[in-house]
Amino acid sequence: MSQSTRHPNWTIAATMLASSLAFIDGSVVNVALPAIGKDLNGGAASLAWAINAYLLPLSALLLLGGAAGDHFGRRRMLVAGIMIFAIASVGCALAPNLEVLLASRAVQGIGAAILMPNSLGILGSSFEGEAKGRAVGTWAAAGAIASAVGPPLGGWLVDAVGWRAIFYLNLPVAAGAIAIAWLYVDESAEGEQPLDWTGAALATLGLGALAWGLTVWSTEHAATAETWIGLGAGVALLGSFVFTEHRLGERAMMPLALFASRPFVGLTVLTFLLYGALGGLLVLLPYLLIVGGAYTPVQAGLALLPFSIVIGTMSRVTGRLTEKIGPRWPLTIGPIVTGAGFALLMRSDPQASYWTSVLPGMAVIALGMSLAVAPLTTAVLSSVDDRHAGTASGFNSAIARTGGLIATALAGAVIAEGRAGLTSAFQAAAVLAAILAVTSGIVAFVTLGDRSAKGKPDGRV
Repeated sequence: MSQSTRHPNWTIAATMLASSLAFIDGSVVNVALPAIGKDLNGGAASLAWAINAYLLPLSALLLLGGAAGDHFGRRRMLVAGIMIFAIASVGCALAPNLEVLLASRAVQGIGAAILMPNSLGILGSSFEGEAKGRAVGTWAAAGAIASAVGPPLGGWLVDAVGWRAIFYLNLPVAAGAIAIAWLYVDESAEGEQPLDWTGAALATLGLGALAWGLTVWSTEHAATAETWIGLGAGVALLGSFVFTEHRLGERAMMPLALFASRPFVGLTVLTFLLYGALGGLLVLLPYLLIVGGAYTPVQAGLALLPFSIVIGTMSRVTGRLTEKIGPRWPLTIGPIVTGAGFALLMRSDPQASYWTSVLPGMAVIALGMSLAVAPLTTAVLSSVDDRHAGTASGFNSAIARTGGLIATALAGAVIAEGRAGLTSAFQAAAVLAAILAVTSGIVAFVTLGDRSAKGKPDGRV
């Protein structure tokens, strides 16, 4: 543990509460999608936008949010992100129509893009060694618990009060996170040179253009001219970003030397594949159960409970284990086990018994992800130096959200099938998710080297 961390437990509490805002919001909205669509007269495309309007700015701004924290102060940016998220949550709750809801969801994404990387950046700069593994494991467990509480509580609120109430859940959590961060979290900022505004603008515009192209694809279910324009512009802008960062060298927001680290590259690919697979499940399964199996929102929320309970129970243990044996084996075995769970979901039938049709696959997925979540986060923070902790976590989170955005695009196609073809479309998506998850485990085995209990990952920059 860093000697400069005066309040380690409060530091963990602040980061857990802050990041839980994003976890709660994501899981709750998935359960509320049918109710939102019915109340605001939204079709399948509109329901996809309710998710994508949040993911688009989140994907585009995560890298900038992390770099801003590294430069201006992680605690300062964490509090700013929480405040933006809370204000946008009120906007969602009071939205009179779909347009206002989507705009408020976009502002939520901006707030989350600021708070998420700085939450992890604070942990990375405040703890060292096994203490970092325990802290990240606790953080991951809290996120899983928040995700577990969100769906059943949100489902109950949807049934008893209405879908608008789910956004008010964020307000007390935000207030607590701000108070604790302001009183007990030490400020940390490593940047002494001016922020790389050119790189920040190119990265934000490039990620935003890619996210926009994917979002249009998910709502139109076809590669339209807008899709290709967005993807083309995104690739061109990100190419310019790479050139700019190469020219700036160590003064860059995202020094390209980070990519000389084979573990960092491997973790990036693993994150994209694994969280792409997982993102599709968390969107599609509640929708399948509610529309195809006549589940209530509460029942659909409870159906996801085993997933988060297992991760919440085991993440702290796996975080400590990673500091002893290294990330290679947890990040190899975990995704492969997760892939086996997705394969089991090929048997899913919303009309059949949940206990024999859905639960076995969910339990195996939960076991696999519990081996991967905390080790992945710890490995990312350990693969770079403290100066770039926020930037690296922001980049990794952006990759995860981009994978989730693509999964949402695929989910939109499944949702558009209607009740008749919903089950078969879900089962096809489960096959694809299984392939992605197993591939991510293979990537981890190939790119991550073994290390001793107190060593650093091979190739740390």
